[in-house]
Amino acid sequence: MRKAFSMLTAIFIIVLMATVAAFIMNLSGKMVKGTTAQFQHEQSVLLAKSYTEYAIMAVTANEHNTSTCLNNISGGYGDIGGGNYLYNIDVNISYIGDTNLHANCRTLSNSVVATKSPLNIIVDVFVKYKDLDHPAGANTPDTTYHRRSLQKI
Repeated sequence: MRKAFSMLTAIFIIVLMATVAAFIMNLSGKMVKGTTAQFQHEQSVLLAKSYTEYAIMAVTANEHNTSTCLNNISGGYGDIGGGNYLYNIDVNISYIGDTNLHANCRTLSNSVVATKSPLNIIVDVFVKYKDLDHPAGANTPDTTYHRRSLQKI
């Protein structure tokens, strides 16, 4: 009778330890997924800030009174081969101001008059990326981070 009690106790403890181990593994997987999602979001925020600064530099270096007006910048980060990227960045630039903008420039308004800064730009940055931990794999819908900035030129 005593030996059977020890066997039942050992089986109960093994089942209890297996349940606790499964719970710990589940929690660990969720923590890794949350950390990956947070990393991807922070990376997209940093890329949006970088491309905003790049767009401002490109607009100031570009002659907006000619036909080569800068309206869009596209790029990618994290090359995974075959021309595919982990992060796809699209920058749209719109002009506001009372200057001699070329007809090719994406102009929101010409009637804004400011003597100290005759030209302003609105920079819209869209960073698209896929959730690396999504169970659908390559069919994962894109997550988009958007940042809009107004800059005096």
